[in-house]
Amino acid sequence: MKISIKRVAAQAAITMLLGASTIACAHGNEDHAKKAGPVKKEQKAWGIAAEAKDAGRTIEISMSDVMRFSPDLIEVKQGETVKFVIRNDGKMLHEFVLGTKKELDEHAALMLKFPGMEHDEPYMSHVPAGKAGEITWTFNRAGQFDFACLIAGHYQAGMVGKVKVAAAKPTKDGKDDGHADHKH
Repeated sequence: MKISIKRVAAQAAITMLLGASTIACAHGNEDHAKKAGPVKKEQKAWGIAAEAKDAGRTIEISMSDVMRFSPDLIEVKQGETVKFVIRNDGKMLHEFVLGTKKELDEHAALMLKFPGMEHDEPYMSHVPAGKAGEITWTFNRAGQFDFACLIAGHYQAGMVGKVKVAAAKPTKDGKDDGHADHKH
C-alpha cells in the first residue's frame, strides 16, 4: 500500500485543525478547576509541589485586568511550604504560573503562537473572573524565581512578579535551621 507524503500531510493538517478547534477555548472563561487526586510532585528549579495540609502559611495574591499582581514580590525561606490563594478581581481569565524567567519566557512565546494551549501543572492556576485558585508549593531551593500570567498578551503587558527564596541559615552546630532538608 503506497501512501503519498502530501496525503499524510493533508490528513495531519486536518487532524491538527480539528484538535485545535476543540482546544481553542482552553483559555476562555470556563472553569479550570484542579482535578481531584494526588498532587503531581516533580522537582523543578524553583521547588516542588506540596499538599495544602503541609503549608506553614498562606499568601493571598490578587490579579486584575490592569495586568498586575498584588503583591508582585514575595519573600520566603528555603524549605518553606506556602499555600497561595490567587484571586481574580478582573473580568477576564488570568493565570498564576511559577517558574524561572527563562521557562516563563519560553512558555509565553508558545502561548502567543498557540493561545488555546491547554496545560495543567501543579505550579499553575487558571482563575476565571471573580474566582480564586490555589497552589501549594515547597521552595526547597534558594534563589530568585518568577511568576506570571502567560495568557497571550498578559505577560507582554507586564503581568509578572518575583519570589525571593532566602537560603536556610546554618545553626551553631553546623546543621541547617530545619528548612533546607525537606525531601518530597
